Amino acid sequence: MEAKNRNQVIDEINQLLLNGGFKTSQVYYQSCFDMVARKKLLLILLKVLVNIDSINESHVQEIRKVANTFLASPIIVGVKSKTTKLEEDVVYERHGLPAIGIETLKNMVLYDEFPEILADRGGYYINIDGNILKEYREEYSLSLKDLADLAHVSRETIYKYENGIVRANSETAMLLEDILNMKITIDIDLFEVPKDLDESEQITNDDKTKDLVNLGFGVIETKKTPFDALAKLDNKSTPNNEKISRVKSYDESPLIASLEKNRTSKTLQNIAISLKDLSLITESDPFFIINNEKIKHSLDGIPVIKSWELKETEDSAEFLKIIKERKS
Repeated sequence: MEAKNRNQVIDEINQLLLNGGFKTSQVYYQSCFDMVARKKLLLILLKVLVNIDSINESHVQEIRKVANTFLASPIIVGVKSKTTKLEEDVVYERHGLPAIGIETLKNMVLYDEFPEILADRGGYYINIDGNILKEYREEYSLSLKDLADLAHVSRETIYKYENGIVRANSETAMLLEDILNMKITIDIDLFEVPKDLDESEQITNDDKTKDLVNLGFGVIETKKTPFDALAKLDNKSTPNNEKISRVKSYDESPLIASLEKNRTSKTLQNIAISLKDLSLITESDPFFIINNEKIKHSLDGIPVIKSWELKETEDSAEFLKIIKERKS
């Protein structure tokens, strides 16, 4: 079978997502991520590679920041690791991000079937639902030792499975399911909302964005994205243990910013196209911070804010009102 190049893989994944009912963004070849896709409240951020080992660690850090801001699920999709093809329904990890093959993505997108095997050092592992394992062991009147003997492991190992202390190798997990005649493995939900990053990982306080910070926004500047920064209201009143919701009010939606960098008119227009595209998929509001007096309140439909306007804006509510009024 002829090897696929990266563009072919991207096209295949884009078509797969469309067939699964997702809306997809443009492809951003020079970005830390390649595309964004949305289906109802689910938003995924995709990096597509032929060889998943070629992922850049600095790109991963930016992907995590962007995904965290948008409550998106970041996923690497590839074809192989070194020279070995990625196995179906197996999750690999690269720099803390999940990496999967195209067939695994297909099963998730089209059939709502999630993988349960994690490739790690030394082999393949599966998380076991300890409560179900214990419930069915006791229902069959099996002691820890009884079940351990049947599964060819130690009593201590069964105890650790039941208490979520260790993962099982794939062979033992399958054997336990055969013995108990019950699914006891836990699927890996790659579409779950990512956990919050530490504030030190995500918030910047650069001169170009300090006025946004002063208005109450947490600002993340990026280097390898189609935009320059992300801004989101810094809501510190939310309890740490409150479950993260994908549902956002207008005021809570992230903002996508392109900052003044002495760019040409053509470059700014190209950026505006990208900002529009991403804002539709991510359901966010884009804006420019531009001091060019020839550019008034908007650029190709994207609101334009001058630096002096930022300094004179009283609070985040007033800023959001300006953005809303200048949307074209």
